[in-house]
Amino acid sequence: MSAATINPHEAAHFGALAADWWDPRGSSAMLHKLNPVRLSYIRAQIDAHWHVDARERYALAGRTAIDVGCGAGLLAEPLARLGAKVTGVDAAPENIAAARDHAAGQGLAISYFGGELAALPPSTFDLVTSMEVVEHVTDPAAFIGELAARLAPGGLMILSTPNRTAISKLLLVEAAERVGAVPRGTHDWDQFLKPEELTKLLEGAGLEVIDRTGLSPSPAKGFKLGGTEALNYLVAARWPG
Repeated sequence: MSAATINPHEAAHFGALAADWWDPRGSSAMLHKLNPVRLSYIRAQIDAHWHVDARERYALAGRTAIDVGCGAGLLAEPLARLGAKVTGVDAAPENIAAARDHAAGQGLAISYFGGELAALPPSTFDLVTSMEVVEHVTDPAAFIGELAARLAPGGLMILSTPNRTAISKLLLVEAAERVGAVPRGTHDWDQFLKPEELTKLLEGAGLEVIDRTGLSPSPAKGFKLGGTEALNYLVAARWPG
């Protein structure tokens, strides 16, 4: 992330959680519940965008991918297992260290980079992902612009973020932090983006939104795709044409 978008307070907050990022019962337990649902959406969009057979194990073989705000690699590692050459970027050096250690233990060759997204070359990545990050930066428009600048021609971008609604304030901020479902200070509701606001930012960066879906609670699975967008949603975008 560029110097104009990194929020040092946010980087420090998430860096402090690095040690138990991979613990499914630890401070990042919510991310472990969200990750399979996000992955199913990402895989469906990959298959649709590049006309990949859903049975293909290595759907990203021969392609490059970057996960921005990668934390300790919860999404970067599955992308690597899909065959992509993966780069992970995060503002917190503690997260990058944890990500490198975990990837090495899994035998995965992932390139992790701590610092400014602007330091990476433009138009490089076939797939650009950034999950629950845009609400933590100082300048969302500049951040989306940096993401778009990294997207190669013919590429695919997938983002997720909480919606700014009354119910998200009640459940994602007040209730979730009170009961310890997420660490205190994780969310600033005022920074959440409504779908039309994120769409405007993506279009302002020259992209077109090709899909959007809700990420909603499920009594059986914890979370599911579809349903209401009131709490959280995912967006897929590409270059026009």
